[in-house]
Amino acid sequence: MTDNEPLTQPDSGFHAILTPYRSLSPTGFLILMTLIGGFSFALGMMFLMMGAWPIFGFLGLDVLLVYIAFRLNYRSGRAFELVDVTRDQVLVTRVHPDGRREEFEFNPFWARVLLKEWPNGRTELRLVAQGRELLFGQFLTDDERRDFASALKGALIEARGARI
Repeated sequence: MTDNEPLTQPDSGFHAILTPYRSLSPTGFLILMTLIGGFSFALGMMFLMMGAWPIFGFLGLDVLLVYIAFRLNYRSGRAFELVDVTRDQVLVTRVHPDGRREEFEFNPFWARVLLKEWPNGRTELRLVAQGRELLFGQFLTDDERRDFASALKGALIEARGARI
């Protein structure tokens, strides 16, 4: 089971953790940076031996920029969202990469899942209730948003039925 799949717990309702996908593991990152750095160093040495010493520095700068880009990408990957649906509330907790948390609470009887789809296949997922809207799941793929919208709609229907 991946992190983006909902978990159903009989005593506490619906619980899901939405996380951004990162295709390159930390080990893969180390291997990639070693390959890029090694290739860049070998190519730079070749230019250095030919007398074109400034190129050696620029090749090192390229490696540094690739490293910084990946580190920023991994930092943004620390963000996640928790979605909990119980008989009493729908709670969306957004945790930012720096650890800052935001909580958004909705009544499950008023909450509606709104999945907006554009002609080009792009989607947008929102929770709407009592004049408030929450855009969430922005780091999910369009297919993941469609799947999650369906699961969340089912959880809301189940939560509403539990009170009767």
